[in-house]
Amino acid sequence: MIAFSNCKINIGLNILNKRGDNFHNIETIFYPIPFFDIIEILPSEKFELINEGIKIDCEIEKNLCYKAFKIIENKFDINPVKIILYKNIPFGTGLGAGSANATFTIKLLNEFFDLKISKNQMKNFASKIGADCPFFIENKPVFASGTGNILEEIFLCLDNYFIVIAIPEISVNTALAYKNSTPAIPQENLKNLIKLPILEWKNCIKNDFEKNVFAEFPILENIKNEMYENGAIYAQMSGSGSSVFGIFEKNPEKIKLKFCENLKILKLNALE
Repeated sequence: MIAFSNCKINIGLNILNKRGDNFHNIETIFYPIPFFDIIEILPSEKFELINEGIKIDCEIEKNLCYKAFKIIENKFDINPVKIILYKNIPFGTGLGAGSANATFTIKLLNEFFDLKISKNQMKNFASKIGADCPFFIENKPVFASGTGNILEEIFLCLDNYFIVIAIPEISVNTALAYKNSTPAIPQENLKNLIKLPILEWKNCIKNDFEKNVFAEFPILENIKNEMYENGAIYAQMSGSGSSVFGIFEKNPEKIKLKFCENLKILKLNALE
């Protein structure tokens, strides 16, 4: 049984305040995009996790697919399986690919063993792995608040636009990015701003991480500027980076960026 585990972009990201548990309250828009890892589950006499494609350099106990399996195994006493994870989406890009892998593993196990787990139950299981994991159960545009764990479905359709994802060979430490940020309550709510025409987003929808991350990694700001120079109607760093995306009205098939050669050009059709 196979699933194509897509990722997401953040459109806007406001860091509101620091919580008593040392996490931060944020508000952002999660939007699913058709850029995929592949996960296959097969019967097995013992649990196996096989990594293909981009290599995962961590102990198996820290792998999010393994954590997802253990949560379901402990709840339903399922048989062992072999999980084959083909990593196509690089790590540390701000695209939520690892969270998606965990959530798609839960969904695959539910189908593989016919466990009949409800969507709400799956969201609860996914939330034990990461704040943004439950998003990938429904896989629809949402306004996310809290730590990114409170999801409110919104209407946002970017069908027929194109997106360019630039993925430089840079690793941004998310914890450090939060530490260096200056939380503030924005003057206007992101839920209202996202309703504006996309051509107006450039002047009002911001990512609070960009100020400090761009100061440390100027190449990321250069990439964002290049997106606009090449015709993007909106460009932004996703999450805490390091990926930068640009949204285009026309197919930018010939786009070339001086500051990043690793580009993915995607048509933003709605996911099935």
